[in-house]
Amino acid sequence: MSEQKDQVTFEEAMEQLEDVVGKLEEGDVPLEEAIQMFQQGMDLSKYCHEKLKKVESQMDQILNEDGEIELLTIEEDKQSE
Repeated sequence: MSEQKDQVTFEEAMEQLEDVVGKLEEGDVPLEEAIQMFQQGMDLSKYCHEKLKKVESQMDQILNEDGEIELLTIEEDKQSE
């Protein structure tokens, strides 16, 4: 997965992760293969999480009318202060 990370979309990685989880939940996988599949699932999960964090970071910044970057403040954040 590490070499292919840049070539796999978030959606493809999620599909692969769902496939791995489904096979592991069935329980018909030999132990050694299950361990490899579990590691692959963890790698896919980490990859998806990193992609989501990157998108979240990008979404936190919006351009205001002057073209300057302005941090997006969520209403819930204001209430907790």
